[in-house]
Amino acid sequence: MITGTGSYIPPGKVRNEDFLEHTFVDPEGKKLAKANREIIDKFLEITTIGERRYVADDLKTSDIAFRAAEAALEAAGTDREALDYIIVAHNFGDVTSRGGHSDMVPSLAARVKHKLGIKNPDTVAYDMIFGCPGWLESLIQAHYYLSSGDAKRALVIGADTLSRISDPHDRDSLIYSDGAGAVILEARPCEKPQGVLAHKTRSDTLTHSGMLYMGPSYQCGGKDSSKDGDKDGSKAGEALYLKMHGRKLYQYALETVPGAIRACLEKSGVAIEEVKKILIHQANGKMDDAILERLYESYGMDTPPEGVMPMTISWLGNSSVATIPTLLDLLLKGHLESHELNAGDVVIFASVGAGMNVNAMVYRM
Repeated sequence: MITGTGSYIPPGKVRNEDFLEHTFVDPEGKKLAKANREIIDKFLEITTIGERRYVADDLKTSDIAFRAAEAALEAAGTDREALDYIIVAHNFGDVTSRGGHSDMVPSLAARVKHKLGIKNPDTVAYDMIFGCPGWLESLIQAHYYLSSGDAKRALVIGADTLSRISDPHDRDSLIYSDGAGAVILEARPCEKPQGVLAHKTRSDTLTHSGMLYMGPSYQCGGKDSSKDGDKDGSKAGEALYLKMHGRKLYQYALETVPGAIRACLEKSGVAIEEVKKILIHQANGKMDDAILERLYESYGMDTPPEGVMPMTISWLGNSSVATIPTLLDLLLKGHLESHELNAGDVVIFASVGAGMNVNAMVYRM
């Protein structure tokens, strides 16, 4: 059972209007013909993102992961020395405010454990790199540990600072945000099935592994520097930024996520009508709406139930692995107007991201 949640939402708001003076270029380094106002307005229409959050210069991913962990531990009333596992899902390690380079040694989980002051050597700490679905996949792993009987408590964190790996000359960078979310998962006896009822994961690496990738800034003009450096065309020491094939990714999500959710529901034995909330990775507002519509259409339902999918992307942006645990924390603590969860309610978690990876979980509160 999830016994406590926590999150860290950076106070620094970055509005769409703050990008009006940016220079946006295409992959060949040519300045986009459209005016920035038109670019930004179209971006808002497609993604529903009006603002996002960036961390302060003196914070790194492990710092905000630690803050979310502290909040979750306090909410659960759990002794940190009694934790069996600390799993931190992220994708880029600790990146400084200068950006461009990852630092993953030691693991972020080891750093969080150190920051928490945990002395217990039996508290195992490790990282999960699985794209945006990493936090949910970590929760699935933690569930297995607890189900085996060899563990009783796990701290599962999702944290990323995407602002540090965003190419300021790539208009897709407007999507990315920073944040951290955490939960305490504990093994507890119960008379009726509660907690994780079923889960489903798929990885389409053969044909889709290149839809999200790291590459040099578009300001470099897409020049082939492979003769001077690595096979990926980047020079030694050159900063790399997150890139994506947005339209292909959008289509992939529509084709796979509804099916993964449905397969997970069928595995759990829960009817779609019993689902109180669906917490989807906050990647793109319009995409998430389309996923939800396709899911309910597959059950012969014309429209999804009103209020079944709470959203935060319009004001928090896409913080990768942090979006679902942050959304859950805000929901459980009453910070999302017109949304609530009660004991016995069924929730679906679902995510899609780099790999390409998709996962889903059916959970009863």
